[in-house]
Amino acid sequence: MMKCWIAVTSLILLALPCGSSGEDTPLQTVAHVDLDRYIGKWYELARYPNRFERECDRNVTADYAKRASEIEVVNSCLTADGKVKRSEGHAKIQDEASNAKLAVTFFWPFYGKYWVIDLGQNYEFAVVGEPSRKYLWILSRTSSLPDDKYADIIGRLAAKGYDPSKLVKTKQQ
Repeated sequence: MMKCWIAVTSLILLALPCGSSGEDTPLQTVAHVDLDRYIGKWYELARYPNRFERECDRNVTADYAKRASEIEVVNSCLTADGKVKRSEGHAKIQDEASNAKLAVTFFWPFYGKYWVIDLGQNYEFAVVGEPSRKYLWILSRTSSLPDDKYADIIGRLAAKGYDPSKLVKTKQQ
């Protein structure tokens, strides 16, 4: 019986996360997103690598449009062989007080969390993540940002529990 208890206790201890990570701290969104200002075209400047963008070689964009109670989402990119890849989906607002938490689907009934965690005062950039910190995107209204502005954004990521070294810059031409 004692051996069984020791084995179970050992397994439980092995399953516990070691050290501290950003995932231990709840992810904070921006206080408010004005959806009328947020909709439109965004250029992806950087992202955490992910399986659904693995074919995207360059010119990654996201277009948002309001449609009744939802937001239409159209993501596009160029593949290495120069073909356009498009994904169409929609987003639902999850927190109407802030509009900063959305649920996005490109393949119903599966939704992903889309949280605006940093936003330029003039909506010139946005940083989108989700609570597990597995996904991250830096978006801009233009295909590039001044180096100092980009560095400021990167500088705030660690405090939000993200590892900036995991970011891959997106080629925009």
